[in-house]
Amino acid sequence: MTDAESLQAAIHEEVALRAYDPHWPAMFEAERERLLALFPGDFISIEHMGSTAVPGLAAKPIIDILGGVASMAAARALVAPLCAQGYTASAEFNATLADRQWLMRWADGHRTHHLHLVMHDGPVWAQRLQFRDALRADAALAWHYAALKAELAAKHPADREAYTEAKAAFVRSVCEG
Repeated sequence: MTDAESLQAAIHEEVALRAYDPHWPAMFEAERERLLALFPGDFISIEHMGSTAVPGLAAKPIIDILGGVASMAAARALVAPLCAQGYTASAEFNATLADRQWLMRWADGHRTHHLHLVMHDGPVWAQRLQFRDALRADAALAWHYAALKAELAAKHPADREAYTEAKAAFVRSVCEG
């Protein structure tokens, strides 16, 4: 498979949940250290978020990373240098985002990492970490979320945007309630 074919496969990869993998935290930590070494001073903080950050929770096997930066201008300025270091970004998709920039790493036709660049201590930063921490602290809540994700993955296996959007009300209810 060529690099172009591998990227296309990763972009169109189906929503497929996997049992929790205890290697996910180490995979996050390795990428965190790589990013901090490549871009010293650009990140205020880097956090593991999403389902791979919740012990025991099934997830798409993609490490979600929250990169806290000083401003959205700083986030936009990091996109091209990050792409030169193995990430891919969609300029069209990122242009629709006012509160973050999104990048993806991939290998062998599969997504490996998602990097969300947001303002450190801004609303997106706070909400993503609040949700992660709520799931870590409440096994019943994590179980309900796992059940919802399984249902939605079965309903939207070829539509990542629909899968993500369908989870949004649950995430809002946890963060607002």
